[in-house]
Amino acid sequence: MTDIATLPYRDATLPVAERVDDLLSRLSLEEKAGQLSQYFYFGSVGELPADFDLSTVPPEHQAFIRQPQMVEAAIANGTAGSALFVTNAATANRLQRLAVEQTRHGIPLIFGFDVIHGLRTIFPVPIAQAASWNPASTEASQAVAAREARAIGISWSFAPMIDIARDPRWGRIIEGAGEDPHLGSAMAAAQVRGFQGDLGAERVLATPKHFAGYGAARGGRDYDDAEISDSELRNVYLPPFQAAVAAGAATVMSAYMDLNGVPASGSPWLLTQVLRDEMGFQGFVVSDANAVKSLETQHFAASATDAAARALSSGLDMEMCMFDPAFGTLPDAVAQGLVDEAAIDASVRRVLEAKFRLGLFEQPYVDEGAVAAVLEDPSHRDLAQAAAEQTAVLLKNDASALPLDAAGLGSIAVIGQLADSKRDTLGPWVFVHDTAETVSIVEGIRARVGETVRVEHAPGAGIPSRVFPSMFDRQDSTVVSTPADHDDDAEIERAVAVAADADVAVVVVGERQNQIGENASRSTIDLAGRQLEQLQRIAATGTPIVLVVMSGRPLDLRWADANVPAILQAWYPGTRGGDAVASVLFGDVSPAGRLPFTWPRHVGQVPMITAHLRTFEPQNQGKRYWDEESTPLYPFGHGLSYAAFAYDGLRLDREEIAVGEAATASVDVTNTSDREADEVVQLYIHQRYGTSSRPVRELKGFERITLAAGETRTVTFDLGPAELRYWSAATGDWVQDATTLDVWVGGSSTADLAAVLTVAAASDHR
Repeated sequence: MTDIATLPYRDATLPVAERVDDLLSRLSLEEKAGQLSQYFYFGSVGELPADFDLSTVPPEHQAFIRQPQMVEAAIANGTAGSALFVTNAATANRLQRLAVEQTRHGIPLIFGFDVIHGLRTIFPVPIAQAASWNPASTEASQAVAAREARAIGISWSFAPMIDIARDPRWGRIIEGAGEDPHLGSAMAAAQVRGFQGDLGAERVLATPKHFAGYGAARGGRDYDDAEISDSELRNVYLPPFQAAVAAGAATVMSAYMDLNGVPASGSPWLLTQVLRDEMGFQGFVVSDANAVKSLETQHFAASATDAAARALSSGLDMEMCMFDPAFGTLPDAVAQGLVDEAAIDASVRRVLEAKFRLGLFEQPYVDEGAVAAVLEDPSHRDLAQAAAEQTAVLLKNDASALPLDAAGLGSIAVIGQLADSKRDTLGPWVFVHDTAETVSIVEGIRARVGETVRVEHAPGAGIPSRVFPSMFDRQDSTVVSTPADHDDDAEIERAVAVAADADVAVVVVGERQNQIGENASRSTIDLAGRQLEQLQRIAATGTPIVLVVMSGRPLDLRWADANVPAILQAWYPGTRGGDAVASVLFGDVSPAGRLPFTWPRHVGQVPMITAHLRTFEPQNQGKRYWDEESTPLYPFGHGLSYAAFAYDGLRLDREEIAVGEAATASVDVTNTSDREADEVVQLYIHQRYGTSSRPVRELKGFERITLAAGETRTVTFDLGPAELRYWSAATGDWVQDATTLDVWVGGSSTADLAAVLTVAAASDHR
């Protein structure tokens, strides 16, 4: 018997391509199909008693009980290439030994997991990180997430989600960067860099998802189909994926839904022509959970074999499945002439390349003794707090109601169930968290003011539970909900009394973490339950109010905006979220978060975006509805500061360029206040005429800067082909027009400091 340790693919000194060639030549067709199969691992079921009678369990549960044994058998048989939801280092090592030590080729598994905004150390949710407008902070956060994940055996993150989201009813708006392709592209690239780095021992594969158009699902409903014009798809939804590919993304996840009538997981146009041929993607594509078999459900494929053949032929390389994989039928598909073995080889090659690049053949196991030191690293918690401080968006601050002065306060009322909910502070899409070490908003405020200020918390109005429970709640023993015996009337009365007796009331409103995220779309953006009524009654007491909003989507704040002096959007700020919120409330840091989406007044305005077309009667844009202004409550890019900034001297290095050339825009930004603070400088353009109509304002540049009191800094932006070209439905191609451009720079999308740039045809330019 050949000693596999002596074979070429085991020689780490050889180029990866040669090692892959050697190993691929040794695999059977069944083993190749196995490398393309990824299984969920429901190992938490544990060992069953020897006398356990499986027939006593409801039929729908029996498959889940048997599932771990099924997966382990596939691993030991060499017909599994990857497993997911393994979050214990000892379990990862045990399963890896099955693959490495009990199969004839010893090919290691890739363990994948949804590491969305942290593993043990939870960072602000992705939409909050986008609100920082600081890609460097996000890159650092995801590098920590990767380090913690790799420590327990995870080498593949199913993130970042980079779907553009323009409908806040869609629950997964919380996982992305909001409405804008320029901001979304910057955050996508930063997350890829943070996760992957050089793919060393503390990095993981990144997986931009969901390719493509998932954020445009009809009605904001998860899993529903999307109809997107070519113009919108290429100008809005695809740019973040192009940026992620350019940043080196090793994998991409396909989407569930039908895009323009073709399931995204079975679309050769999407997965091969666009992703590989146009974008130049070189890695491998994995399906979303059960998406290959779903091709049958979607009445696209005739059978599991047909689904497997069509998905693979379209450009999908690995199937994520819970039970029997459709890709297990690929040998039959070859026999039937439905797919060529060469196509299977191409997919296997991509998967094996990733395993070699990760160093899994040389180091398949993790050091179980080192896990605790990594997961408990205090520097990770400090970084999480700093990240959260950067995400807070001050929506309103009349009469400088914020920051609060602890020295001038004798008592603070903190109102709201979310204010003292550690689990909700973390947000959704976390599974290896530790709520015991999470800092709630109440705890953060108490720690900040110390013993000299009385801080009293009243939970107040209940937050109604979902009509349809979250599928993730079964996996999370720390989920919090309003108790069944909660007396809303009594608790609201108590909250009002506590607020009336305080010097200031910090009222926390919003949604629970399981009311947003996957499978958590909603039909309204109202404050749930009686939160608004409670806020109105507290306001009637005359006690000054600071409203803190914990959400991942815009909520209906019309009454609050008209009646409450200060409103802070805190998002779901993570492990050290309470400390971060307190730092902002008391002015230890000046808020500099900016909205990554347009904040509508009412759900009836949805979708509402900044980069809309001018269309007919633009002077009446705000009067499209007869009963409500058709304008945002807060515009894209909005956010206030405790400092003040002046913009001056917007200038172009030249007033005219030719098509294909670039100009530089410069602006002087001065901190006119007496405190250091961050500002987010934003540049927008509008093209006055050309091959197609263009949006009234498009973000084309931004930079977050720190300015000392009185400091002035010059910020520059490039305006060249990358910023000025667009995809036109008139030509069916990318164009850059000879035209006139309006250029604005300022602190939000309402910036009014303007310049004009002329773009001449190359033949006319002198």
